[in-house]
Amino acid sequence: MDFPNDLRYTKEHEWIRVEADGKTATIGITDFAQHELGDIVFVETQDEGTKLDANTVFGTVEAVKTVSELFMPVSGTIIEKNADLDARPELVNEDPYGKGWMVRIELSDPSELDSLLSADAYAGIVGK
Repeated sequence: MDFPNDLRYTKEHEWIRVEADGKTATIGITDFAQHELGDIVFVETQDEGTKLDANTVFGTVEAVKTVSELFMPVSGTIIEKNADLDARPELVNEDPYGKGWMVRIELSDPSELDSLLSADAYAGIVGK
């Protein structure tokens, strides 16, 4: 399992990468999560412009076995959805930290990032 050190993680298996500007971030699900879900067949997220608080549902991932909710790691406004996932949801399985990202947000409160897990702490939670 791969858990890049430049990301922060949630106990619900989402990751977040803050961009160089410190105001925007990209969110997706972890390698562990996509592996546990199995073959992903559909991804649905809230629309651009939607403001969400930390820990609220921003979408769902449907796999052959199950449907799982996606939880916002921090508060923010969705500024972009990964349109590639409409035609190719399997990108989440193939490249969870790259082409399989879910949404980009404008951060409401960057200090909320401090409550998220490091790669080592997340790896400890999932036992890897």
